Amino acid sequence: MKIFLAGASGAIGRELVPMLVARGHDVVGTTRSTTKTSALRALGAEPVVVDALDPDAVADAVAKAEPDVIVHQLTGLSGSLRQAKQMMANTNRLRTEGTDHLLAAGRAVGVRRFVAQSFAGWMERAGGPVADENGRLEPNPPADAAPLVAALRHLEEAVTGIGWADGIAIRYGGFYGPGTDLDSAPDAVMGGLIRKRRFPIIGNGAGIASLVHITDAAAATVSIIERGRPGIYQVADDEPAPANEWLPAMARALGAKPPRRVPAWLVRPLTGAAAVDMMTRARGISNAKVKRDLDWTPRYPSWRTGFVEGLS
Repeated sequence: MKIFLAGASGAIGRELVPMLVARGHDVVGTTRSTTKTSALRALGAEPVVVDALDPDAVADAVAKAEPDVIVHQLTGLSGSLRQAKQMMANTNRLRTEGTDHLLAAGRAVGVRRFVAQSFAGWMERAGGPVADENGRLEPNPPADAAPLVAALRHLEEAVTGIGWADGIAIRYGGFYGPGTDLDSAPDAVMGGLIRKRRFPIIGNGAGIASLVHITDAAAATVSIIERGRPGIYQVADDEPAPANEWLPAMARALGAKPPRRVPAWLVRPLTGAAAVDMMTRARGISNAKVKRDLDWTPRYPSWRTGFVEGLS
């Protein structure tokens, strides 16, 4: 198939390109930066520089590529913590405006399938510790998370609601491993904070996270691109876990001291309510559907093994 991969130079995009090429697909990969085109070409993609928030540029790039499938992996999360608010605002625009531009371009050229990245960290804070694909996104998130959740909701509804192609949204767990922020590499932002003991356990740390190694996430995505059915898939490892379990384990894997613990009331004015909510109330996700329907098996079924064997 001819695949238009929007966001090919991102963490999961860099894993997806060689996997797709190895399976015989032709990949056109987008990037915002001309400096990244050589790296994409080396991975096997045909690079194209495009501003995903420019509808005319997106329409032109997709029309020239004439793809069978569009894969939307666009985020704006690269940068320092000082830029966190701007990065999230950019990502929200890519999940709303960027999604709409890609959908319009895909419909114009008659793509057969549209696959887009969503995120599982904001499942409804009601029910059991783990949500399946029938679960909904949190209807009443903290004010500082409301734009993020609204953007995820827009993406999921827009993509799965199309009638002219197979629309698939993938709710990923938190990425870790090479090229991500949760890794042992010197430039990994979250890894660096954990090393410096600046990533504390907030409150009881009972919020559940579902994690997934970046190569496992990419492998599942390839299966979804090739054989997925319209709707939502959830991609994570087999062991959702509270922050008070996985965060100390990551610290050990990085050779760091155990994370500090801080009361929720103390950190809320500094970090905002969203961080407290995520650390104390979050739910994990089930990966049963993608394993059952697409025979996907993660190389790292648990972050316990992945933290030891799967970091840079």
